[in-house]
Amino acid sequence: MMPANEALLIIDYTNDFVATEGALTCGEPGQVLAPKIVTLADQMLETGGWVLLPTDVHTPHDPYHPESKLFPPHNVRHTWGRELYGPVKPWFDAHQVNDHVWLFDKTRYSAFAGTDLDLRLRERKIDTLHLVGVCTDICVLHTAVDAYNLGYNLIIHRSAVASFNPTGHAWALEHFANTLGAQVI
Repeated sequence: MMPANEALLIIDYTNDFVATEGALTCGEPGQVLAPKIVTLADQMLETGGWVLLPTDVHTPHDPYHPESKLFPPHNVRHTWGRELYGPVKPWFDAHQVNDHVWLFDKTRYSAFAGTDLDLRLRERKIDTLHLVGVCTDICVLHTAVDAYNLGYNLIIHRSAVASFNPTGHAWALEHFANTLGAQVI
């Protein structure tokens, strides 16, 4: 059971990162996460916890954004690619009026970089973060590192994270446990 001082972060679970036709997709390893993510979200709300959806957003071909040199355009605002993937979309649509659920924009790998996430978590006395979503070795990893540096307890749900890079995925899971002291369950 997850108490009210905990939050589930569903990181970047969008069509571009998960759907078969996505611009930068994890494909099937990401797609199979949906039922587990929805179950964890329901459990979090049932116990009075919080469900946050930090979601990558971009402008196409932004010459000032460092990712423009690394990846094809993805998660462009107001496109199909940025919409939440599969059953997570209707789950969010049904729960978005709940004060314990919110989706917010992020423009960097970490959900903390350039956002008010830390402030909002501290206002709510949240000290433990459950991380799920994609990509294990990019946005989930960078969010975890920032959370660790800010003093949050971390729980990574092994069955609810994925990457398009199997080697990076495996490395990140070890890094969470061995370097960040996270519980990997």
